[in-house]
Amino acid sequence: MQLQDFYPIIVTDKLFECRDFYVRWFGLEVGFESSWFIWMSSAEGKASIAFMHPDHPSAPPGPEAFSGKGMCLEFQVADAHAEHDRFVRDGAAIAYALQDEPFGQRRFGLHDPAGVWVDVIEQIEPAAGWWDRYML
Repeated sequence: MQLQDFYPIIVTDKLFECRDFYVRWFGLEVGFESSWFIWMSSAEGKASIAFMHPDHPSAPPGPEAFSGKGMCLEFQVADAHAEHDRFVRDGAAIAYALQDEPFGQRRFGLHDPAGVWVDVIEQIEPAAGWWDRYML
C-alpha cells in the first residue's frame, strides 16, 4: 500500500465553524469545500482533517454524528508556550491551561466547534524515571 494521505473525518453539522476554527488557530488551508464536506491540510502537507455533514449525500455506512467524546487531536508545535500566549491573546476558549507534564509534554487544550478535544503539545524532557514503570 502506498498511502497518499491519512486523515480523520469528523461528522458534524458545524462544518463551517470547524473550517474557520482550524484556519484561524492552526493555519490549515481548505483543499476542498462543498455544502456537506470540507477537507483541509497544512501548507506543508503534514496534517489533514475533514468534516462531513451528517446529511452527506454519499455517506458510507456507519459514520454517525460525532458525540464529543473519545477523540483527541494532537498538534505538536515547536513552542507551546508561545502558541498558548497567542491563543489567549486572541481570545481562544482554553479549557486546559498550559502545563509542563511529568511524562514529557508542555501542553494546553481546548475543544473545537464539533466538540473534538484538541491538545497543543511540545515535547520536553520527562521527569527522571517517570516512564520506567511503563516500559516493557
